[in-house]
Amino acid sequence: MKNLRFRLYAIVCITACLTAACSYSGSTPDIIPVPENVRMKSGAFSLDRDLVVSYLSEDLAQAAGYLAAELSGMSGQDAALLSGGNGDIVLRVTDAVPDGAYGLDITGKGITITGNGTDGVCNGIATLRQLMCIASLSSGGGAVTVPCCSVKDAPEFGWRGIMLDVARHFFTVEEVKDLLDAMSFYKLNRLHWHLTDDQGWRVEIKKYPLLTEKGAWRHFNNHDRMCQSLEKSTATSSFRIPEERLAVSGRDTLYGGFYTQEEIREIVDYASARGIEIVPEVDMPGHMLAAIANYPWLACGDDLSWGELFSCPICPGKDRVLDFCKDIYSEIFSLFPSEYVHIGGDEVDQSNWETCPACRARMKEHGLESTSALQSWFTHEMEAFFNQHGKKLICWDEGIAGGLSETATVMWWRSWSPDPVAEAASEGTPVIACPNATFYLDYAQDSKSMGNIYRFDEEMASMFGEHSGSVIGVQGNLWTEKVPSAARMQHMIFPRLLALAELGWSSPDVKSFDGFNARLRTHFAIMDRMDIDYRIPDLEGFYDVNSFVDSAVLEINCQDTSARIFYTIDGSIPDMGSAEYGGPVPVTATTDFTLRTFGSDGRQGEVVRTQFRKESYSSPHAAVDAEPGLLAQWYDYAGNLCSEIETAKLKGKYMLEDVSIPEAAAGNIGLIIRGYFDAPETGIYTFRLFSDDGSVLRVDGETVIDNDGAHSPYEKTGQKSLGKGLHPVEVRYFDHNGGLLEMKVLDRNGNVLSPEEIWVVETE
Repeated sequence: MKNLRFRLYAIVCITACLTAACSYSGSTPDIIPVPENVRMKSGAFSLDRDLVVSYLSEDLAQAAGYLAAELSGMSGQDAALLSGGNGDIVLRVTDAVPDGAYGLDITGKGITITGNGTDGVCNGIATLRQLMCIASLSSGGGAVTVPCCSVKDAPEFGWRGIMLDVARHFFTVEEVKDLLDAMSFYKLNRLHWHLTDDQGWRVEIKKYPLLTEKGAWRHFNNHDRMCQSLEKSTATSSFRIPEERLAVSGRDTLYGGFYTQEEIREIVDYASARGIEIVPEVDMPGHMLAAIANYPWLACGDDLSWGELFSCPICPGKDRVLDFCKDIYSEIFSLFPSEYVHIGGDEVDQSNWETCPACRARMKEHGLESTSALQSWFTHEMEAFFNQHGKKLICWDEGIAGGLSETATVMWWRSWSPDPVAEAASEGTPVIACPNATFYLDYAQDSKSMGNIYRFDEEMASMFGEHSGSVIGVQGNLWTEKVPSAARMQHMIFPRLLALAELGWSSPDVKSFDGFNARLRTHFAIMDRMDIDYRIPDLEGFYDVNSFVDSAVLEINCQDTSARIFYTIDGSIPDMGSAEYGGPVPVTATTDFTLRTFGSDGRQGEVVRTQFRKESYSSPHAAVDAEPGLLAQWYDYAGNLCSEIETAKLKGKYMLEDVSIPEAAAGNIGLIIRGYFDAPETGIYTFRLFSDDGSVLRVDGETVIDNDGAHSPYEKTGQKSLGKGLHPVEVRYFDHNGGLLEMKVLDRNGNVLSPEEIWVVETE
């Protein structure tokens, strides 16, 4: 963000109308998340005058001040505050509505917002802010009025969150406040703040000053170098590491930053005024290298090196270490009034504990038979300390293995391991859903990402069934290995944050993905005027590889109609001096297009490459003795390239009905799936290959989709011109922790073909 404090109204009020279509979809304003009940009435309330905000309960003073500041920014006049009495806008508390619920009533004479407390009132303020913004967009620079209406609304989930990792890359107080403003605007009410990790300690702890004096600073690591590489290879400025994050120490340049305790309190108060609870995470017993490097006695011995995958953890066998942990949490408790504190507890390399005398003594003392049991003992020890101070513990889902107490909450992140979470839910353990395949906002976005988030309630209903009540919320997580700047943070979070907001807030009875997409067009205009560097939506109308026989047309659509599209055909990355797309482009020969969108303010969208491949219909293979299905070979492959799968040991062979991962395959998975595609008629067929991690599709010996390399869940598409009959197919795939693999085949009319009708394998 460009240091604008999300001052929505000050920006939009002085701008001209974008388009009349921005204001309404039908008769209901384009509010996100969609409200439970909106009743439109005749008339409007004018905002272009001095206004008085009154609050009828002292605990609403902060929220009233926040609303008054927003109104002042819009009108250019200071909105007055009144404790008690009747203002133009009245905030009041009632016990007659559930937690988080609100009522908003707008008449020609005034506005009343009623909620069950600060949380509910702030949700009503969010709806009012959106109505004001929509009205401003359609005012054409004239008087701004909001339509008279009555809104009654309540949240589907009590926990609607975003996790921000500031350990890998750091964000300033102002940048965190910007995110909080955006969260409040869309009724998200939990900021899960990942404050410590191996790469940096970001919160001041008075008793242990080295944690921030030294632990908050590091030499450039692979995350920093990766960002530098991406900035260069993609010509994307948001990958640039901000200069203010760098410090010179002797001959070294260090990266870092931290929050003082005063800054923490400032941010917590800022969030509270907007109905947001900040939940701190201080990760233990693993991911603690930033602390161990400065207080080496925290570790089991002198070896502070990384294990095979993760850093060395603290030593739970030493009483001194337990005291250190409790000292840390004591100061955290004093800074964060939240009822929850997150202990982390994921990805712990326990190998040092196996040989540590102190750990072995601790295990013997408590009858613990494994190092996993030792970690569970440590977690319960910390939880007891939390409970003594009126706090509840949250841990990542690895904590389930040791058993969770009645006061603990589990945060489900491992998409490939849902069964233990469902079992915990069946026993009444509260669950916050943020499985990585769907909710990790640092993962690259594709055409499926928004819909997968939006419709996740359907998956949860199937997974948890009658125990769905144990799911207390949903959350999007932003890990920042490749997110060095606020602009990049926004690019990754928006507009997915809006889909998350509607999933978390709106009842399934009123949700509609088509309706959401229609309302989203208005919010592109809103975010554009707020100077949010949101990700410009996918370009549509073509595939990664497009097959044609005679001629074709590159025709591009974008949901964000304000975006400009530039392209090259020589492989170079387009800039705003390249050819601009202004309409369909005829294609008569094989051509590689490189496309890039730009926002109306010139901000950079993603680079997209598409190939138009001129080819004849390939001849079918001779008839073979075949049976339905495909043959998969599973290799114990630990690498990151599909071409090298066969270098590993063969684990087994399996018959499959469709392109998928065999049930027996686990751990290191390298698959080679072979068979024939039985084309029902001569034509151009479309293949959609979705995988986590790498995958490659070859048809008739030619690569149609290259989705290779280690990456998050991502779909690529390709076409092939095929004659009627059999065509050899090979799919290669690898992953190392469960993974995802699926493929759909579409005919020339866009119909998905049934797997049992198109896949055959030669009979041995």
